[in-house]
Amino acid sequence: MWHVTEHTDAAAPPDVPELDTVLRGGPFHVALRAAIAARGLPLQRVQHHLTRHGVKVGLTSLSYWQQGARRPQRPESLRAVRALEEILRLPEESLIRLLAESGDRSVHGRPATRSYRSLLETSGVLRRLQAELGWTSDGGLHVLGHHERVRIGTRRELAARESEHIVRAHRDGVDRFVAVHQGDPGCDPRGMAVRALENCRTGRVLFDRDTGVLAAELLFGTPLRRGDTFLFRYGVADGTGGVSHEYVHRFGALGGQYALQVRFDSPTLPVRCHRFSQVSPAAPRGGRVELPVTHPYRSVHVVEPRVRPGMVGIAWEWEGPVDSPAEGAARA
Repeated sequence: MWHVTEHTDAAAPPDVPELDTVLRGGPFHVALRAAIAARGLPLQRVQHHLTRHGVKVGLTSLSYWQQGARRPQRPESLRAVRALEEILRLPEESLIRLLAESGDRSVHGRPATRSYRSLLETSGVLRRLQAELGWTSDGGLHVLGHHERVRIGTRRELAARESEHIVRAHRDGVDRFVAVHQGDPGCDPRGMAVRALENCRTGRVLFDRDTGVLAAELLFGTPLRRGDTFLFRYGVADGTGGVSHEYVHRFGALGGQYALQVRFDSPTLPVRCHRFSQVSPAAPRGGRVELPVTHPYRSVHVVEPRVRPGMVGIAWEWEGPVDSPAEGAARA
């Protein structure tokens, strides 16, 4: 959290009724412009405050941000946005949330993913669960190939997924992998089940109810030597969340091939599907490619020949109400 150490501008900002409205609904550049106006600061003073916070941003960039001509994307720019929240006396994460949501809108203007705050919370929870399992960032394994199959159930929920990994050990003694799963909003990890399907068995399983994150050990049964390759397969039965609109996979490092297939068991198919990518949760989405649903197999897929750090996913849009009257029945 950023702290302001000077108080020359400590007077309360004038009452600007529209500021509360735009902070709730955005867009980002309008909220930023309104916040600067509410504080009565010229851009030169805003830049001065940012410098005192250890962040350098040009006047041109600040002007473009509040005009909507450019969006903060680089790590240094995102640091500046967080500092601006403190300088402009705004609620924590208010601008960051708008920035994330403005880049994550579907063609109908609906938020297509979790808020940036929830992604931050998820990252912290995941690090805690991995630490409890004694798992490092890569676990001593390079991923040569990863194929995921996701099944969307009859209530349009994330019913299950299955993953097949091909890995190579880059140190001696690696004997396990920690799989991570996060359900859709409203999910209950107590109702999820991890299944070891091939060349592994399930070890400890930890979860966090608030974020829906589950981490599970998959034990190989024999330690690998450096350079050894290994293939294993596991699945996660879910079905505890609400209507699903997308599936996203985040990569922390360079890797091999990644393939993602989403199959729809719902009575009606989505009206449209597309592939997307992001360099970080707060960055705008790009790489959009429309994906036709394959008939009669009711599925879509993407193949990434070589993954890079960032996020890749498939999003889809439903039309009309959920067909099954049992919606929500799977929740505990």
